[in-house]
Amino acid sequence: MSRQSYASHRRLIRRCAGGVAAAATVALALAGCGGGAIGQSTPLSSGQNFVSGSGVNLYRAGARAKAPNITGKSVTGQHLSLASYRGSVVVLNFWGSWCAPCRAEAPGLSALSSRFQSQGVRFLGIDIRDDPTGAEAFMHTFHITYPSLSDPGDNIALAFRSTVPPAAIPSTLIIDRSGHIAARVIGSTTFNGLKALITKVSAQRSEAAGGAAR
Repeated sequence: MSRQSYASHRRLIRRCAGGVAAAATVALALAGCGGGAIGQSTPLSSGQNFVSGSGVNLYRAGARAKAPNITGKSVTGQHLSLASYRGSVVVLNFWGSWCAPCRAEAPGLSALSSRFQSQGVRFLGIDIRDDPTGAEAFMHTFHITYPSLSDPGDNIALAFRSTVPPAAIPSTLIIDRSGHIAARVIGSTTFNGLKALITKVSAQRSEAAGGAAR
């Protein structure tokens, strides 16, 4: 190959490499826009989707949707009803044992449930698209002592679609004492972030009381 041909060949390689890199960048950008907060499946997620980002909403009294009166069987087979929690601030966490971000946030949820127990804050899980064996193993591993409703078909999750939908897994709702949704976290919670939200909602008057400090 002549020196001129060799130089032309090298320029072509550089152009192709640049084109591939640019295409990859565009593809990643489009994936991020199209997926929103929803993360892609990984081997850990067993083909399910999960949330990779996080968004926090705190709703003022007077603009809070009423939580649906969900009922069902717990992972361990007991009958549970959200209505029976009325009068308490409730932390409602949507999770699945197949979900990597759920595993990341589980220790914090466990610690917070113990921390706020004496203050009357109650925790309840919604176990999504899971089997009892995997769910019980998850709860044992991460020392989750509060109950979780079993929701293998997403029926309970769908009950929230017209109020403040969790949108994906994991998601966490904080419900005030009157049964209205006061806060929402899309994606993994953090110990300090969720602690601050629980403290704020606990200090507020409920929706039924006719207002609250922001």
